[in-house]
Amino acid sequence: MKKRKFLVYGLFLLLTPFLTSCGYNKMVSLDEAVKSQWAQVENVYQRRADLIPNLVSTVKGYADFEKSTLTQVIEARAKATSVQIDANKLDPQSLQKFQAAQDQLGSALSRLMVVVERYPELKANQNFLELQAQLEGTENRIAVERRKFNEVTQAYNTYIRKFPQLLFAKMFGFKEKGYFKAEEKAKEVPKVQF
Repeated sequence: MKKRKFLVYGLFLLLTPFLTSCGYNKMVSLDEAVKSQWAQVENVYQRRADLIPNLVSTVKGYADFEKSTLTQVIEARAKATSVQIDANKLDPQSLQKFQAAQDQLGSALSRLMVVVERYPELKANQNFLELQAQLEGTENRIAVERRKFNEVTQAYNTYIRKFPQLLFAKMFGFKEKGYFKAEEKAKEVPKVQF
């Protein structure tokens, strides 16, 4: 019995240096960095969603404004805010679903801004101008946070795919995370006509 106990402790002492270099702690740190950055991405998308009701109420003040455009914005916002992703399941399919809802909201907002061009008195409204500036700033923040998310995700994915970490990553359940990707229509060259 003592011999067996001694053998187990001896084996443990021999394996300890190898287990400390498995990279588990680094995988945990990188995984947490991805989750933290994802929270920041959600934060800026929530900021955009929070600005929309103020924008809609400002625009509603103009009686002859297209109601269908406002309805599309409101519906797109509701759909975008209903799509939630668990930070532990940041796989490509979940990110694609999330991004599709956000793209639909972005598209509805773009249509709203095009329609606004026909209303000079609305374009001159101070509240509208402030909200428009805040939305533009928020869109820039979204782009920055998405880029940062992709960077920390790349660091995580690269680390867990390297040898010998890939052996331990699979053993401990670390899986590859998804990236934000450009919309399909972003690949199309815009047509410019004079």
